[in-house]
Amino acid sequence: MAEAGVDVVDMAELVYSKATSQPYRLVLAVPEDSDIHTVKDLEGKRIATELVQVTRRYLEKHGVSASVEFSWGATEVKVPHLVDAIVEGTETGSTLRAHRLKIIDTLLESTPRWIANRASYADDWKRRKMENITLLLRGALDAEGMVGLKMNVPRASLAAVLEALPAMKRPTVSALSDDDWTAVETILPEKTVRDLIPRLKQAGAEGFVEYPLLKVIP
Repeated sequence: MAEAGVDVVDMAELVYSKATSQPYRLVLAVPEDSDIHTVKDLEGKRIATELVQVTRRYLEKHGVSASVEFSWGATEVKVPHLVDAIVEGTETGSTLRAHRLKIIDTLLESTPRWIANRASYADDWKRRKMENITLLLRGALDAEGMVGLKMNVPRASLAAVLEALPAMKRPTVSALSDDDWTAVETILPEKTVRDLIPRLKQAGAEGFVEYPLLKVIP
């Protein structure tokens, strides 16, 4: 979007990555031993990138005149022999470090988005369909790393268990056929369950059932 300068509707941010949840960054990088330390040092230099227009606007913003050429791939290997610097996308920076490059500035940060052209967005039927899809996609993404937890709790121990139990809002408490017991159900981060269950057990809960979630929609 930034490169093409298209006029679209940004409907939803869908943060997802196989590696991390960090945003994708477009960065300016140079060799570790380069004497280029800031964007101002790029005056008269050569830069390779796949996002030529974004890079040119960045240089113009800083009042720097430099040659920007399109890179067809393997941009990291072009410095320092073919160009002085590169503008490249990265999530963790590991590939840049492997090529002995250092980041000296970030041009922009990006996350996955659901976008729509304005004609489609103006159509009520199409817009509702897209809103429904993005709602479900966000629900699936929000469910990552979350689990459901059920347990049985004596009524006499209910206050102690609820005090120890985090929840998105408040846990669900249901009556059982035995009036002296209740069923408690909640949603919480999976990484907290290992430490939480022993504490809940000590508070009086038992019969734990942990299960994965497909979607979490507020």
